[in-house]
Amino acid sequence: MSDFVRNIRLWFAPERVREEGGTPDYRFSLANERTFLAWLRTALALIGGGFAVDQFLPDLRWAWRVGLALALLAAGVLCSLRAVNHWVRCERAMRRGEDLPASRFPVLLSLVVAVVAVAMVVVVLVGWEG
Repeated sequence: MSDFVRNIRLWFAPERVREEGGTPDYRFSLANERTFLAWLRTALALIGGGFAVDQFLPDLRWAWRVGLALALLAAGVLCSLRAVNHWVRCERAMRRGEDLPASRFPVLLSLVVAVVAVAMVVVVLVGWEG
């Protein structure tokens, strides 16, 4: 079974992570959990921002409003999925005594947020009606 499939299965049965390796220092597991919760807060903020753009900017052209809202909502969904996947991957690595996994996701998320921010700057400078 591939690591990807195994990680997804562990999303729904996190107690099975304990079957691998030894128990790490609890401080590291708690730090991993805090990081997971921080990613979830980021996901909730992105989802809230997507709904805010859609609901509170009715005068914005439909394509701009929907595009910005969907970009933020998609980033929120990806962020929440990445949070649980990263938690499992880090927990498994700590239990095995391996290096923590590297990820390109923070760069991807930063680029999405930057693109949305630039689009919002254009909207503000050009005006609501375009």
